[in-house]
Amino acid sequence: MVRGEGMSLFACPVCGRPLARGEKVYACAAGHSYDIASEGYVYLLPPNKKHSRAPGDDRRMVAARRRFLEAGYYRVFSDALNRLAEKYLPAGPCAVLDAGCGEGYYTGRLRDFLAARGRNAELYGFDISKSAVRAAAKRHPGISFAVASAFGIPFLSGAADLALNVFAPIVPAELNRVLKPGGALVLAVPGPRHLYGLKEILYDAPYENVRKDIPYPGFRFLGRLPVEGELATADRAAMRDLFAMTPYCWKTPREGEKRLEGTGFLRTEIQFDFLVYRKAEEA
Repeated sequence: MVRGEGMSLFACPVCGRPLARGEKVYACAAGHSYDIASEGYVYLLPPNKKHSRAPGDDRRMVAARRRFLEAGYYRVFSDALNRLAEKYLPAGPCAVLDAGCGEGYYTGRLRDFLAARGRNAELYGFDISKSAVRAAAKRHPGISFAVASAFGIPFLSGAADLALNVFAPIVPAELNRVLKPGGALVLAVPGPRHLYGLKEILYDAPYENVRKDIPYPGFRFLGRLPVEGELATADRAAMRDLFAMTPYCWKTPREGEKRLEGTGFLRTEIQFDFLVYRKAEEA
C-alpha cells in the first residue's frame, strides 16, 4: 500500500478514512481529529462501542499482568509467537496488527525480534482497555497503539499482512476485513492443561480446557502449534499477579482464594495453542 507522508494504517472510527498522524493529533480528510495522549497512544473508541464507563481490564489487572509477563514466565510463548510471525510475514515492508494487545508485552517483543532480524515491519496494537493501552504506549514507543474495540477495528481494510490475537475477543469478520488477501491470522488459545496446577488449588473439581479446531468464514485453517512449559515459583507476589490477570480472579470462590493465599509453592503446566489461518486470496 502506497501512503502519503504521515499517513497511518489507522482509520477514522467515524467515517473510515485513513488517519494521518501529526505532532499532537490523528486526523482524517473529513476533518475528524483525535488527540495523541502524552504517552503516545490515540483514543479511537466511539461512545456507542463502549459497554461500560471503563471497559476492559482495569489498572490493577494491567499492572499484575505486566509484572508477571516481564518476569519472563511466559517468554516461551512469546518466543514461539515471534518465530511464527516471521514465518508468515512476506519479505519486504509489512504491517502487523495486534488485536487485543493488552499492555503490549507480546507486541513489544515481536517488534524487537523483527528489528534484530532486519525485517521492515510496521506494528500496530489496540485494546479496549485504556489502562492497558496507556501502559503499552509508555513501555513501547515506536509502536502505534490505540484504544479501540474488536467489534469495529479502526484500521484500514486490507492493510495488515498479519493479525495476532492472544487470549483476546475474536471477531472473525473484522479480522478478515483488515487483512490483505492471503494475509495470516495467528490466534493464541489456552491448551487443555494450561494452568491446571493453579486450578487444582482454586477449585474442588479442576477441569481441562476443550481443544477445538474452529473454522472461520473467509479463512483457511493452516494448523495448530502447541507450546508447553512448566511454571514453578515460590514467589507469592507472582502467584497473586498470575491469579489477578486471569478470568479466575472473577469466578473463584473465596475458599479457593484462601487456599492460594496459603500456598507456598506453585507448580503448574502452562500451554498455549497457536492456531494459524490464512485469509482467502481474491478471485
